[in-house]
Amino acid sequence: MSDFMQFVFSGLTTGAIYALAALGFSLIYNASGVINFAQGDFLMLGGMVTAALLAHQMPYGLAMVGGVAATVIVGLLLYRLAIRPAGEASVVSLIIITIGASIFIQGVVQIVLGKNQQTLPPFSGDRALQIMGAYVLPQSLWVLGTAAVLVALCFGFFRFTMVGKAMLAVAANALAARAVGIPTARVLQLSFGLSALLGAVAGVVAAPVTTTVYDIGLMLGMKGFVAATLGGLGSGLGAVVGGLIVGLLEALVAGYISSAYKDAVPFVMIVVILLVMPHGLFGAKTSDRV
Repeated sequence: MSDFMQFVFSGLTTGAIYALAALGFSLIYNASGVINFAQGDFLMLGGMVTAALLAHQMPYGLAMVGGVAATVIVGLLLYRLAIRPAGEASVVSLIIITIGASIFIQGVVQIVLGKNQQTLPPFSGDRALQIMGAYVLPQSLWVLGTAAVLVALCFGFFRFTMVGKAMLAVAANALAARAVGIPTARVLQLSFGLSALLGAVAGVVAAPVTTTVYDIGLMLGMKGFVAATLGGLGSGLGAVVGGLIVGLLEALVAGYISSAYKDAVPFVMIVVILLVMPHGLFGAKTSDRV
């Protein structure tokens, strides 16, 4: 039983990271219909920039703020310099642009910040806590708590703020939103900034557990995409549930079968999802009238 709980806590920790990545995917998909494959690089940037600032003797709190701010700026620039100039390009073209942006970001980080793996000190020590027979690092609780807070803030943002409702309006019908005076370009830019913020915070909180390196965003992004697809692209609740499911399955497969198969779990899942339930667990089925 203790082994099972150990795997569960491990899976929930990584699943919370995937959930935040998936939430970033869903946020941008809702606003623009684009699947942003640079989302994983936002997680990487948050951790890498924070580690670089710490190496230059900056206080931990300021380094984290700097890492998150730098990532948000990159997210805004991605929209301004790559997505917005593409105009009314097809969704496939926009997806290819985000893939190219991901490769570009990785290349710049590799040159500027180096190829070496980086880690951040834990926020509140590294003495394991015993919970329900399992040993859990305090940083894992930071990951779970941060994920819960961010998810709650996103829910409140879309439910109770005018800007959040404007983003939902653009997602529902961009042409109608523009007709009633909503600045759709600004809303789309904001969606990229918010997704970068989510990714950066997740990357900073997760780095003490997972470490970070210039190309880690590729795998995190793919697993976040699987989580978003499992939950139903565009569904915030689905992104969270999908991320936790992917994390739990990975941990159970690694614990009871072999860690060699852990990274294969999301890719098997994406095939099954597309074949069995292409709309995901919480995705809405749509139909076009002709």
